[in-house]
Amino acid sequence: MITEEIRNALYTMQDEKYRDFQGSLIPGNETDIMIGVRTPLLRSYAKELAEREDIQDFLNDLPHRCFEENQLHAFIIAGMKDFGQCIKETERFLPYVNNWATCDQMNPTVFRKQRQEISEYAQKWMQSRHTYTIRFGIKVFMDHFLDEAFELRQAEKIAALNSDEYYVQMMQAWYFATALAKHYDAVLPFLEEHRLPESVHTKTIRKALESYRVTEEHKQVLRRLR
Repeated sequence: MITEEIRNALYTMQDEKYRDFQGSLIPGNETDIMIGVRTPLLRSYAKELAEREDIQDFLNDLPHRCFEENQLHAFIIAGMKDFGQCIKETERFLPYVNNWATCDQMNPTVFRKQRQEISEYAQKWMQSRHTYTIRFGIKVFMDHFLDEAFELRQAEKIAALNSDEYYVQMMQAWYFATALAKHYDAVLPFLEEHRLPESVHTKTIRKALESYRVTEEHKQVLRRLR
């Protein structure tokens, strides 16, 4: 069975010291469900697996047993070239995503070519009750709509989210800190007028102050808004 084959292959790539280090960075994933495989190896293996005729059997075998299997799943989805298939597999996998790393590293390249469609999906994902589905929806807007495709109404929808979940709040803050670097004048009123949840407001300023993309002049203004 392909899943057993994959798991055995992952153990041949195991780095126990890396596993222990990685386990400390990803709360909720204990070391007994982390094998410890470095990301470049996983990405390379995912490309190899994506060419197999039986890969759908692995994608259907949810939930996965270990962190690295989820990572492989995310990387396989990210490489899909057919938008319809990519969306179908993304929606099926999102409820099983259980950590920030898998969520944040699943970045399908095909999304870049379907902005209107993916905007609608991202808005739907942000209405989920599942932490990492919401986080992924926000991340889609951060990855694909903060350049020429930026619209203020997108930022307003993200600002309106009021979640107690730390990993949702952190993605909101990441989005707004990035937006400040790219659209400072348009985004600053969200902070001046305290239009973000208080915890997101604080996290946004902290992330913006840590960013090399925010000018020192702008940082001086942000310090006064803490």
